[in-house]
Parts: sequence; C-alpha cells; structure tokens
Amino acid sequence: MGLPDEAKALPPPGIINRNSVWLGVIGWCSAMLQNAINRRPPMKSGVHRQALLASIGWFIGYHVTKHENYTYARLDRDMNEYVRLHPENFSDKEKKTFAEIVEPFHPIR
Repeated sequence: MGLPDEAKALPPPGIINRNSVWLGVIGWCSAMLQNAINRRPPMKSGVHRQALLASIGWFIGYHVTKHENYTYARLDRDMNEYVRLHPENFSDKEKKTFAEIVEPFHPIR
C-alpha cells in the first residue's frame, strides 16, 4: 500500500503527531494488558516488549499520517481544480451587513 510518487512532494509529517501518539499508547497498553492477562506485574515485566510495541505503534501511526496527508492534499487539489474549471457555480454573493440579517428586536413586557 505504498504511496504514489506525487506524495513524495509533500512535506513529511511531524515526528510527534496525533496518530503516532495514539497508536504508540495503544501498543504500550496492549503490552501491559498482555502482562496482566498472564498474571505478571503489568508495569514492571516485559519492559522491552512494552517499548517494542509502543515503537511499532508509533511507526504505524507515522505512516498512517503520511497517507492521511496525501489523501487530503489530493482531495484539496481535485476540489480546487473543479472550482477553477467551473467558476459559474461558485459566484460571489452580495455582502450583507449584520443589521440586514437580524430582525428588529421589540421587547414584549
């Protein structure tokens, strides 16, 4: 599921991003859950496995973010191209002031 060559023109995502953090935490929690299921101390045993699963989750999250950035950039490019080719569908509307939009206020007592 590699990205196409046009995705290489995009800037790389930050090393700390939403998907990496979430999937890293999920990897770490899955190692602790496995320790708890096997009746081992969750935080103290298998620290190497905790680090391994957290870093695998971080790696997968980084690549998910790269794919997400490419997908949204492609959609933005296609949408802007459509707007450029069909300007009649996206004409500017007349500007109204706030006073023209809001109805007059008459308090009833």
